[in-house]
Amino acid sequence: MAAKKAKEAEQKLKEPKIEASKADFEPWVETAEGERLNIVLAYEAEDLKRLSQTNFDAYLVNDSNYTLSVAYLTRGNEQKGWTTRWAGTVEPGMQEYLGEVLREDLSKMDRIAVQYFAYKPDREFELKAMACVEHKLDSTKFFKLHCFQPNVYFDEPVIALNIVRNDLPARQIEIDPAELERQMRSKASADKPKENRKPLAPSRKEEPLVVDLHIAELVDTTAGLSNADMLNLQIDTFRRVMDANLKNHGKKIVFIHGKGEGVLRKALLKELAYRYKDHDVQDASFREYGFGATQVKIK
Repeated sequence: MAAKKAKEAEQKLKEPKIEASKADFEPWVETAEGERLNIVLAYEAEDLKRLSQTNFDAYLVNDSNYTLSVAYLTRGNEQKGWTTRWAGTVEPGMQEYLGEVLREDLSKMDRIAVQYFAYKPDREFELKAMACVEHKLDSTKFFKLHCFQPNVYFDEPVIALNIVRNDLPARQIEIDPAELERQMRSKASADKPKENRKPLAPSRKEEPLVVDLHIAELVDTTAGLSNADMLNLQIDTFRRVMDANLKNHGKKIVFIHGKGEGVLRKALLKELAYRYKDHDVQDASFREYGFGATQVKIK
């Protein structure tokens, strides 16, 4: 029964593509950006208006010029080993359906992992490292409407996990108040007399610090919070991150605020125009972060 339902769901997924565009059947045209791997795992609700009753569909997006050999795995906290949920090949520039996730499956999906290696079967290519990316999966988010967010690869809101971003295996970005406090104390310590301090070796070029300001990433529940309360929490988080990095000259920070009505973005730009006016500000890369992200470079 489950196999039949999965087959029907897969056929249903394919039908709109046939109607939508013939481009889905045309050969993938390589791009310069496609030489970098970008892989996304996403979960889409079958009925977004009935999250307490619906099941979910899992997809893997291969935004690159490379063919991927992939294994998609899950494990519950009480389980000793991993379960293979899908394994196969994902062609360049394709969104692959990985199967249906039943509500009862979520209790055995406390962790997910994606193993992959990339290659081009018919031409020379730059060698990419094989990797396995593991994420903790908060199953309670599947039953919260605000946890499903717009994504550049999907028409409907999804729960998306970055597997690879610009060739780098992704890590979950979590705002840790204790770590922010530690950084702020380090900042205060840096202002003390230099007599007991040793010069630091030049640091390597670092990847941007990515901070997701979506309210679902900051609190477990929005119960009892007004729109003003949520906005203030987002702005306070933005300020803590900025203040903790003011001494990190050249540091790039990407704040993900989403599109929405633009209220949060306007609030951040106001902060940057008055409170943090000496730093470089620009829209973050659309390809990496979609619409709805702002990059700040600390001067």
